[in-house]
Amino acid sequence: MEKLMKILQEVKPGVVYEGKTDLIDSGVLDSFDVITLVAELNEAYEIDIPVEEIVEENFNSVEAIYSLIQKLLDE
Repeated sequence: MEKLMKILQEVKPGVVYEGKTDLIDSGVLDSFDVITLVAELNEAYEIDIPVEEIVEENFNSVEAIYSLIQKLLDE
């Protein structure tokens, strides 16, 4: 989770991510941020996030992003 938080701060510095469940819905992360985040996550975790997984539900909170990473690491 620490690695994920570091990546999020690099993508969009100054945001308090803890406890937020509407990162996409509230506009904290826009589409460009998500694409950048996906690229960073793919590299950092050596995963490949498929296009069908790049949906609001998977990026609205730190927990959702982390769950997606864990799911892809387990595959």
